[in-house]
Amino acid sequence: MSFDTESRLTRTSVSEGTGFARTRFGTTGRTTVLAVRGVQSWRRLRRAATATARWVAETVTVAGWLMVVTAALGLGIGLPLGLMEFTAAGVVALVLLVLSVPFLFSARAYQVDLRLEHDRVVAGTQVEGTLVVTNVGAAPALPGRIDVPVGDGIVDVHVPLLRHGHTHTEQVVVPTHRRGIITVGPARTVRGDPLGILKREGTWDDVHTLYIHPVTTALRSTTTGYIRDLEGSASRTVVDADFSFHAIRPYVAGDSQRQIHWKSTAKTGTLMVRQYEETRRSRMVIALAVGDDEYASDDEFELAVSAAASLGIRGIRDGRDVDVVVGGEVPEFARRRIRTIRELTTITTRTLLDDLAGLDRIEHVSPLRDAASLAAESHPDVSIGFLVCGSALTAAQLQSAALAFPADVGVIAVTCSLEAEPGFRTLGGMSVLSIGLLDDLRQLLSRAAQS
Repeated sequence: MSFDTESRLTRTSVSEGTGFARTRFGTTGRTTVLAVRGVQSWRRLRRAATATARWVAETVTVAGWLMVVTAALGLGIGLPLGLMEFTAAGVVALVLLVLSVPFLFSARAYQVDLRLEHDRVVAGTQVEGTLVVTNVGAAPALPGRIDVPVGDGIVDVHVPLLRHGHTHTEQVVVPTHRRGIITVGPARTVRGDPLGILKREGTWDDVHTLYIHPVTTALRSTTTGYIRDLEGSASRTVVDADFSFHAIRPYVAGDSQRQIHWKSTAKTGTLMVRQYEETRRSRMVIALAVGDDEYASDDEFELAVSAAASLGIRGIRDGRDVDVVVGGEVPEFARRRIRTIRELTTITTRTLLDDLAGLDRIEHVSPLRDAASLAAESHPDVSIGFLVCGSALTAAQLQSAALAFPADVGVIAVTCSLEAEPGFRTLGGMSVLSIGLLDDLRQLLSRAAQS
């Protein structure tokens, strides 16, 4: 038997009295149609098989697969050979599989609502969340479990039997032992039998981002010691127009007539103009080291972040221009030296703490000296600079970082060392504070202001 595999072309032409003609073309190919339908059927079958395999893999646990193997081997060997032990084991496994199926019903009968009391907390405190589970199904919902991912961990909440419209409220405690940014959620409902043979999961879309801010200490507004007022401090640079009066000099071409001092002009008979000391706005630059080799331990890094946060908060609350910079990450196999920094957001204290919450030690990063140098170049009007680092930096490295600032800028280095005694010393033209606890920062800054 043979089939005609050639396509047939049919042309139909109809003419009417008006001269209008309509032509229709049609092609038929039995083999082509069968091939297309076969491919479509194969794709549908493959999608169905893939979905079924995925569902089985997500539903049957390790214990479930053990029951399946036991039932298959027990009944397959016990019945033909008449082995009662194998048959009994197979029957028991099969019964357990059948009894675990009803626990999978109404897997999406829950409505889960997760709320957190706060989205920003200080490290070391606890955050309480409220998990409200409501049965929105028509039938009672069997007991189940809800998993709430908290960072890298999971909090398990067991839900009892719920009738239609009833709710179950559970308090969830989120640990915040260390600084960081963690994600809470999405909640995942897990329905399964008590033996853990079968399970079915459903994921909800409610996700919360929790900012764990570093611990800070309150500093007095006068502890810096280098800035006398909030409007700005007078420098030794003499200018022709400002607020702080300095002296009177003879008039030269190009001077503004508004600066003429008429009383002195009348006495001397020569035009005299005022001179002023340049008033600079209080701009504070805080350079924080984030290199992996700039700290002896993670605890030193946490202390340094807390110290930088305390300084930045004090400056922002005093109305000063505050810039907090850290070294930027550089490629591991860079062929030449790359200098890069990252400026944290200092619009408000909250934005600063949010950025500090996400800081980590970086292995390949621009060192503290490069961060201070780029910060001084970006902000030439800086009036005071802080260098916050760990105990791994030497005195020569600190001096090199301090030289990145102009000569008229006061520089204070804050060295964090958990084992060293708190102290204050002068290194060249730079003040060096060694702190072992965060509370040492307040006292040492007061001593630095008086020196």
